[in-house]
Amino acid sequence: MNPQTKAKAIAITIIAATAVLIAGITVERMMRRGIPHVDVDRNEYPVYGLDLSAHNGAVDFDSLRQAGVDFVFLKASEGISFKDPAFFNNYAAARKAGLKIGAYHFFRFDCDGRRQAMNLLQCLRNLAIDLPVAIDVEEWGNPAEASTEIIVARLQAMADHLSANGYTPVFYTNKNGHSRFIRDNFDDSQVWICSFTNPPLPHGRWLFWQHSHRGRVPGVKGKVDLNTFNGSRLRWNTYLDSISHMP
Repeated sequence: MNPQTKAKAIAITIIAATAVLIAGITVERMMRRGIPHVDVDRNEYPVYGLDLSAHNGAVDFDSLRQAGVDFVFLKASEGISFKDPAFFNNYAAARKAGLKIGAYHFFRFDCDGRRQAMNLLQCLRNLAIDLPVAIDVEEWGNPAEASTEIIVARLQAMADHLSANGYTPVFYTNKNGHSRFIRDNFDDSQVWICSFTNPPLPHGRWLFWQHSHRGRVPGVKGKVDLNTFNGSRLRWNTYLDSISHMP
């Protein structure tokens, strides 16, 4: 092989190797972006919790407490009539274990907002909760044909009816839902954001952050959603005190 041919072969080999390396890095980054999990710095965000429903099966809430879990959001209802079959048992067990409790409602795009609020209120009757009620707003599991304007109007009707009954809701959603439904419509409301980037939103105006769909915690069989509170433990205690004094 003459020097010119040899140099050309080396150049081709280098180019090919570089292309393979770049392709590998690109694939790795794409796969990493698709992982529904972000590790959270517990020095910055020491307060964490779970959201649970009947889909999580039987939960050992004492084990959750021993594992350092501070709070749980329990699914209470969905749409205008569905009530989560595990809600009342989960509530009683979480209360006995000493966890702070919130409740959430899966919002249906195709249902009247006020009637959805009434369904949630039926679940909460005579129950004391420590955290805000959450309206779970997400496109997944909802009909695609509903217009944004109608959905926002129904959300407003639900939020208004809850507020009239003493519950100021927090909106749970992901980035797409935040952009489509919450931003510019409920800017004064608190947000529980599902996001797998750090920071979860470009700004710091979020109350809770769901940062994983594949957490493992003693007391729950299988994967579970992980959530964190936006602040220190001192801020958490101050926040709880402010909630306890709300009418």
